[in-house]
Amino acid sequence: MAKRKKPERPATPENPLLNTHIADAGDIMEQSIVDTLEINYMPYAMSVILSRAIPEIDGFKPSHRKLLYTMYKMNLLTGGRTKSANIVGQTMRLNPHGDASIYETMVRLARGNETLLCPFVDSKGNFGKAYSRDMHYAAPRYTEAKLDPVCNELFSEIDKDTVDFVDNYDSTMLEPVLLPVTFPTILANVSLGIAVGMASSICSFNLRELCETTIALIKDQTHNVMDTMPAPDFIGGGTILYDRAQMEEIYRTGRGSIKVRAKYQYDKKFNCIDVYEIPPTTTCEAIIDKIIERIKAGTFKEITDIRDETDKNGLKITIDLKRGVDPDKLMQKLYKSTPLEDAFSCNFNVLVDGHPRVLGVKEILIEWIRFRGRCVFRRISYDLGKAKDRLHLLKGLETILLDIDKAIAIIRKTEEESEVVPNLMIGFGIDRIQAEYVAEIKLRHLNREYILKRLKDIETLEASIAEMEDTLSGKAKMRKVIIKELEAVGKKYGMDRKSDLLSVTEMPEEATAEEVPDYPVTVFFTREGYFKKITPQSLRMSGEQKLKEGDEIILTMETTNRKDLLFFTDQMQVYKAKVSDFADTKASVLGDYIPAKLSMDEGESTVFCAVTEDYKGYVLFVFQNGKAAKVTLNSYATKTNRKKLIKGYSDKAPLGAMMQLTEDSDVVIETTAGRYLLLNTAAISAKSTKDTQGVACITLKKGNQIARVRPYTPGEFVKPGRYKSKSLPTMGALLSTEDAALKSNVTFAGFDAETT
Repeated sequence: MAKRKKPERPATPENPLLNTHIADAGDIMEQSIVDTLEINYMPYAMSVILSRAIPEIDGFKPSHRKLLYTMYKMNLLTGGRTKSANIVGQTMRLNPHGDASIYETMVRLARGNETLLCPFVDSKGNFGKAYSRDMHYAAPRYTEAKLDPVCNELFSEIDKDTVDFVDNYDSTMLEPVLLPVTFPTILANVSLGIAVGMASSICSFNLRELCETTIALIKDQTHNVMDTMPAPDFIGGGTILYDRAQMEEIYRTGRGSIKVRAKYQYDKKFNCIDVYEIPPTTTCEAIIDKIIERIKAGTFKEITDIRDETDKNGLKITIDLKRGVDPDKLMQKLYKSTPLEDAFSCNFNVLVDGHPRVLGVKEILIEWIRFRGRCVFRRISYDLGKAKDRLHLLKGLETILLDIDKAIAIIRKTEEESEVVPNLMIGFGIDRIQAEYVAEIKLRHLNREYILKRLKDIETLEASIAEMEDTLSGKAKMRKVIIKELEAVGKKYGMDRKSDLLSVTEMPEEATAEEVPDYPVTVFFTREGYFKKITPQSLRMSGEQKLKEGDEIILTMETTNRKDLLFFTDQMQVYKAKVSDFADTKASVLGDYIPAKLSMDEGESTVFCAVTEDYKGYVLFVFQNGKAAKVTLNSYATKTNRKKLIKGYSDKAPLGAMMQLTEDSDVVIETTAGRYLLLNTAAISAKSTKDTQGVACITLKKGNQIARVRPYTPGEFVKPGRYKSKSLPTMGALLSTEDAALKSNVTFAGFDAETT
């Protein structure tokens, strides 16, 4: 490890100790980046993975386990509720983090928050709602909590050596490494976590189905888990769009996404839709915000109002409709463009024996069965040891029964207390443990009736010991124990499914897009980025087109209302819209300002507009480095409703000019030096890559630029061959005297470079 001394500064009257040397103080340490990663970063990364973000096979992260165990030690499993602040304070003995993070952990585990399908905390007070962004939980001094009855399945065996215990962070108390859960909690609740370089996202499954599936898997490891547990189940309900092939992939690999739709009902009396269940990955505020955004954009003209009517009865989003609107068709549109339909991303990453592993559902259950088998083995071994110890004591008591008077006499005749146990051992041939037990019996219990009652337990203990030894000797008996416990859990705590299944093959056809009327229009696009469409009737009755001062029209086209529009910007991006998105207007208005209408990036402006319906043809780009690129218009077509495309054209050189071509044709490229090139676009290969750099066509001298590109008009040149070239690139040709005279009498309409 090398050191580089920091240069000394002279002492001053204000700081006379400036150069007093303290070991390593102010030294700059040079350290290899590899050493930094190994010494500083890797331990942090491992700590986050193993001790924070990824759940163990018992279904809990360390923060959950520490909180629940603290509540168990506070007798909150059988006792009454206590203030949440008290629980948080006690948990800090195990979890050395701030009280806010501990309380937030408890909130998510609470029944009142409605995050978990199988909650572990019985809460009282305002614990907020998982489905609401704005319904915050109250401070811990205002709420109370205790452990939910289902926690009996977590702690009933914890004192029987079923799991290992370790010291807490300051070695003042012990805490369990895992909890001996009697059912697969790892799949019973939603679990989300982000570690370093990996994450975990586990969805919840119905507890009854989960227990049945685990039982079936214990009996037959070839069992198809989808037969008994077809899909996840979420606390918020909703409708799962069920694709069996996709679900099988998730079950097999532990990765994939599950689409969930909101549930709704139509209130005919008030002509409104009431949404009462939403996907688990969104909130009611996010849904309302998105719908309002789409209403403002003009997408949902059928909606008159939307509001949140959530109350003590549960979630409720009310959508008021215009008269005559079909609610089912509207909901199909809402599903498509709002979080009313959302996807839960699955990533079943679990810590197994201290190693993170992404497992399928069946693999997780098999690992849990293995873990549970170890817990049951240790519990039975513990009970067996206790039973043998008890039997051993009763055997000694049985020996005393032969002559109680002799035992009393031995005790009475022993002069020293320390000799009582040895004398009993000698007198009856019993060991020290048995003698200690006999010696501690109260005088009032040294009667035949008491001893006979105790001895009746010998037969029961012997039968119990034989049964436990038999269970430990074979895996089949162990499996029966686990199955019996799972059956009891499923019967006691199981509930019906909350999330319905809707097969994708049975889904109603998606609502077709609102029928857009088709009629002829004329569209205008200006240099400054204003766009307007005018019907032929209005155009005939209108006068001069109103424009912003200094602006001019660069595109005038007769088209129809159903065509698509592509707006190219100076940031190499393309924004897509439809002619029908714009209202019919008149010549006396400026029109819509495209950068604002399409929410373009700050400072971004339009340079070109293309109109199409079938995306046939090309877009020709001519750059200031003399290269030209011909991109198929189909490259800008998208299967989804994407409104913005990046890398719309090459950024390697400034754009000189561009044109829309329906087919290959002759075009004229004019430079600022007065040179012309007559080029057939067939000489340029069409590319599907939007940001292609193109091929060199015209050579420009320093200081010259592309002035404009326009379609060639037959008869424009007296001798067209003068401006053609057999090979590219070329310098182009200056106008001949005849063409110059001809040009002075003709005005050509084209898209000039100044627009870009």
